[in-house]
Amino acid sequence: MGRTKSSMPVMFVGHGNPLNAIEDNEFSAAWKKMAAAVPKPAAILAVSAHWEARGSFVTAMTAPRTIHDFYGFPEELYQVKYQAPGAPAMWERIRDLAAPVRTKPDRAWGLDHGTWSVLVQMFPKADIPVVQLSIDRTADPAGLYDLGQRLRPLRDEGILILGSGNVVHNLRLIDWDGPPFPWATEFDEAVKKAILSGRHKDLVRFDSLGDAAALSINSEEHYLPLLYVLGGMTPDDRPAFYAEKVWGGSVSMRSFIAG
Repeated sequence: MGRTKSSMPVMFVGHGNPLNAIEDNEFSAAWKKMAAAVPKPAAILAVSAHWEARGSFVTAMTAPRTIHDFYGFPEELYQVKYQAPGAPAMWERIRDLAAPVRTKPDRAWGLDHGTWSVLVQMFPKADIPVVQLSIDRTADPAGLYDLGQRLRPLRDEGILILGSGNVVHNLRLIDWDGPPFPWATEFDEAVKKAILSGRHKDLVRFDSLGDAAALSINSEEHYLPLLYVLGGMTPDDRPAFYAEKVWGGSVSMRSFIAG
């Protein structure tokens, strides 16, 4: 892979609506601006809300496919192909770092929209190798955070660790044109404060954070990528937020970088 002159940051992106992949809006503009501000990664390790598995799997193909894992959107979106190369050997490095957590290579998945809808805006040339790590639904949240900690050394090898999900994600209550629900704003701000103060344990134990958390994380898969990113941070990292808005009443687009 090679090494960069300095450690890469970690990044969390609130990806929201798949249409952000093709729209020029405040979110895609923020993603582009942030990507332009970091050194070009040697590779990207992405943890997306849209790949859940019974175990930790790592894509290990030379040319990962673009997965259109949604329906009911304009045809233009289905025509998007993010043809970034893979990095088949990278799973072995992840395997070694993750031990005793067991990881396995995967040659069937590819890049789901949690990954490519963000990267097509951030790195449109698709010239950076991209590898996805599945969310292990057999592990508890503390285990996911611990795996993020084990993968920290990848940053010193020029690899950008990127989590893609949403801090607040409740599609059952979405109001396309409405203002943010109070509980959504409450939890979104609580997460921001916890990240800024380094209170990661509070965010790992999200099931004890009250009613606002329960409403905000009614489907955990969009929240869990955050835990890998928090685990990948060092005590010296300073988080900076580059998108902060609750959209559709119940979806937080909060995004941050730390390094």
